[in-house]
Amino acid sequence: MALELGMITIDCTSPQDLAGFWTAALGVTVEGDYGPFVILARPETGGPALAFQQVPEPRTGKNRVHVDFSSPDPETEVRRLVSLGATEQSRHRQPGVAWTVLTDPEGNEFCVAEAGGH
Repeated sequence: MALELGMITIDCTSPQDLAGFWTAALGVTVEGDYGPFVILARPETGGPALAFQQVPEPRTGKNRVHVDFSSPDPETEVRRLVSLGATEQSRHRQPGVAWTVLTDPEGNEFCVAEAGGH
């Protein structure tokens, strides 16, 4: 049996608002808006689609799962994401890899690292 990662679903209080941030961040469109559930189109660069599922409460505490992204120019991407509404949380460096932890407008954590480093 083989598994393929098809979609990552993020709980949120406002799926349409969060989809607006992520469509701009990833350069994708909304594939389906079902009210409490919004699915984004898969990025042309590959990888799973993101979806947003409405829940009644805001996120509290640390994410148990988060999404990691990479870019050949992570500094520029971090600045762009912050201009779209993300918040920079912290920067980390280990031998061979550096990454920045950000949160989206609903507080969900994600990381941006240099391509090939994560």
